[in-house]
Amino acid sequence: MKKYHWMAWPALTVILLDQISKSAIIRGLKLHESVEVISGFFNIVHVRNRGMAFGLLNRPGANDIVFYFLLSTSLAALCLLLIWFFKLKKGDDGITPGFSLILGGAIGNLIDRVRFREVVDFLDFYVGRYHWPAFNVADSAITVGTFWVILNLIFQASSKTQVLEGPKKEGTKRQR
Repeated sequence: MKKYHWMAWPALTVILLDQISKSAIIRGLKLHESVEVISGFFNIVHVRNRGMAFGLLNRPGANDIVFYFLLSTSLAALCLLLIWFFKLKKGDDGITPGFSLILGGAIGNLIDRVRFREVVDFLDFYVGRYHWPAFNVADSAITVGTFWVILNLIFQASSKTQVLEGPKKEGTKRQR
C-alpha cells in the first residue's frame, strides 16, 4: 500500500501546483503578455501551445487531427506508465517518485488540452534574444521525473551487473 502513496501524493501535488499556477496566469496576464522577473534571463509570460513539447506541431488553427492525435497519445502514455508502475518488482521502488512526477505532469497538461484544446505555458527562460520554449509546472515535473527514472534504471542496472560479476579481486598473484 505504501507504494501507491509514493505514486499518488507527488502526482496530486504536481497537478494542484500546475493547475493553480496556470489559473493565476490566465487571470493575471493577457494572452502574450509578459512580465520581466530577472532581466535578460527570465520572464513570466502567457502563451498557449496547441502542440507538444518544445512547440512541435504548434501552429495557429491546428486542426482536429492534431488535437485528437495529441489527446490519444497522452492517454496511451498514461496507460503505459500505469502498467509499468503496477508491474514493478519489490526492488524497483526507487523509480516510483519519477513515475509519479511524470504522471502528475501528464495529467496536468491533459487537463489543459481537454479544457482549452491547448496547454498554458508561462515560464520563459532566455539569454539575449535566444529563448528556450516556454513551459509550465507540468512540463518541469515530466522532465525531472524522466531523468529520475533514467538515472534509477542506469544505477539499478549497474548494481545488478556488479552483483552478478561479484567483487573484483585486485592484487592477485600470478602463478608461475
